[in-house]
Amino acid sequence: MTRQRQNMGSEYLKELTMKAFNKYLIITIIILCGTSGIVTAQEHDQVHDSHNKAEHMQNHQDEHIDELEHGKDEVHEHEEAEGDEHENENKTRISKEMANKVGIETAVATQKVLRQTITSYGTLSTGAEQLSHMRARFSGLIIAVNASIGDTVRRGDLLAEVESNESLKTYKVKAPISGTVVQRHANTGEVTKDQVLFSIANFDTLWAEFRIYPAQREKVSAGKLVEITSGDRLIEGEISHIIPALDKPYQLARVKIDNRQLGLSPGLLVEGRVVFGDLAVPLAIEKGGIQDVGSQAGVFIQEGDSYQFTPLMLGRSDDLYVEVLGGLQDGQRYVNRNSYLIKADIEKSEAEHDH
Repeated sequence: MTRQRQNMGSEYLKELTMKAFNKYLIITIIILCGTSGIVTAQEHDQVHDSHNKAEHMQNHQDEHIDELEHGKDEVHEHEEAEGDEHENENKTRISKEMANKVGIETAVATQKVLRQTITSYGTLSTGAEQLSHMRARFSGLIIAVNASIGDTVRRGDLLAEVESNESLKTYKVKAPISGTVVQRHANTGEVTKDQVLFSIANFDTLWAEFRIYPAQREKVSAGKLVEITSGDRLIEGEISHIIPALDKPYQLARVKIDNRQLGLSPGLLVEGRVVFGDLAVPLAIEKGGIQDVGSQAGVFIQEGDSYQFTPLMLGRSDDLYVEVLGGLQDGQRYVNRNSYLIKADIEKSEAEHDH
């Protein structure tokens, strides 16, 4: 009886265990199915969002490409005929409106007079007659001072009054030249002794002094024209005289400069180009228009809205122009400003064609 009850209990326990396992299994399957559905929905939403983002980015890129191509068409309008590749080598088209907008300018190749120059460097200085140092005629007491540093004075203006120690008379110290007071060593109540009371400098005229070495001396003489560069200013003058520079391996060519409107300062470094001769050539172009394409130097010739690179054979030159010996004819129009823009456009087109 006891064994029978034990068997019934064991079977009952197994039945309960089985039911519990089945219930757990069902719950687990439901959970897994639900989770799978949620993940699938999230994945679907992520894929959908990614697709939308990619599509938006592609549309955004397409808009930029369209704008770039539109700007390129506006600026350059390239010839694209497949059979004309050789003909269109180093050639491009740019509308007149766009050329004006980007600053492309042209000039006509024609005869020029080249200036043969020698370049030298120097400084600006004042002449001896333009600087005056004033002392008191007699030692005495300074009883009045009428000028200070920076004041502009005219010749004969009263600068100070001094009472002589010997005669006890008052005499006046006047400006011997017109100019600017650059130094003052006079104060009321002081004794003059032998000191400089005032220094006056006149900067209305300056002298440009250029170093001329022995190898240059044959081509430089008094009366020669000199183009003087100071910053962005160009000043022309003539050599007044050439003087030795003590204990130096060069001489000084001195050029007088009217400084009343320029306002330049002594000590300023300047560059001078001494013109020693003029050379007439039948054909010349501006140096600023020359570009190197490949291993050749040349210019872009304009015909309407077409720009074609042409190699040149070049000769003598000055600071602005260079002689043309071959490759260009008198009267042809070439690009003399911003020609690098055309070169960059052609190189970009060739690179795109290669790809």
